[in-house]
Amino acid sequence: MNRARQALRQPVAAMHRVREAPAQPAPAPLPGTLAHDALTGLSAQPKRLPSKYFYDTRGSRLFEQIMRLPGYYPTRVEAALLRTHAEALLAEAAPGDAPIELLELGCGDGSKTLTLCRAWLKAGATLVYRPMDISPQALDRLGARMARQLPLLPVRPLCGDYFQTWPIPQAHRRQVALFLGSNLGNFTDAEAHRFLRRVRVHLRPGDSLVLGLDLRKDPHTVLAAYDDPEGVTAAFNLNLLTRLNRELGMDFAPEAFRHYASYCPLQGVARSYLVSQAQQTVHSRVLGLAFHFEAGEVIHTEQSQKYERAGVQAMVEACGFAMGAWIEDRALPYALVVCRAE
Repeated sequence: MNRARQALRQPVAAMHRVREAPAQPAPAPLPGTLAHDALTGLSAQPKRLPSKYFYDTRGSRLFEQIMRLPGYYPTRVEAALLRTHAEALLAEAAPGDAPIELLELGCGDGSKTLTLCRAWLKAGATLVYRPMDISPQALDRLGARMARQLPLLPVRPLCGDYFQTWPIPQAHRRQVALFLGSNLGNFTDAEAHRFLRRVRVHLRPGDSLVLGLDLRKDPHTVLAAYDDPEGVTAAFNLNLLTRLNRELGMDFAPEAFRHYASYCPLQGVARSYLVSQAQQTVHSRVLGLAFHFEAGEVIHTEQSQKYERAGVQAMVEACGFAMGAWIEDRALPYALVVCRAE
């Protein structure tokens, strides 16, 4: 009798086990997405988040404010170099009279490039401008600005990953790619090499890449650019947590983290972090996971490499380019570098 009762109970017990089974984990996010990069980075030690995710709508506006801060020298120095040496850049990057397809990788608000385009058109260049960015809002604002200020310039934006949206070269056009703002410095050395090799694959011999690179200088000057007393850079860094809350259903309390910036003059690297102010656990509804933070634990959010000329030349030559013009501001060392695809 007891055996019979036990046999009758087995299906019921099995049903209870089915009901009480844990929910299936969320599907693995696709590589290259915010979900994938957040999962990978917040599971790592030390924790990290890619700086490319700074630039949602609010982040882009905050960065525009950063570029106007007195201590943030890279934007104004680079803009002055582009304005002063526009014709020399044209002669170096696009010799001859072939029409130019100007590709800007990570265009932002395009204010510096507008000056360059105006000068190139005035010098007689035939030009099509192809701004490339992951932010559709940034591209919309840039398109509106170009339409107002250079209405005769053809502007054909490309939204998304650079290498997935890179336009097929046309036989009668020379491609000139711009990667300004010292954005190459956001990569590690290995990442920078991979990036330059991928750019080189898309360019034909005779096409060019123009890099804007921040150079080594007084450490106090560098650090002031990443830790302004106005707190705009801190807000820019913390906005990354707000984006994770919005897009990944996370419950970060941004006020429980603080911005911290450092600069190592031996390595020539500026770094930014978000520092947890207490022991805490953050959940993600989209990922179906929780991430624990100790008090004082950091998320590495950005690095900015400061270069030297010899190192730049070795790097670009290792990636299939010949280094052409080197145009430098010596007061606040910063360089525009023309790299020709070989």
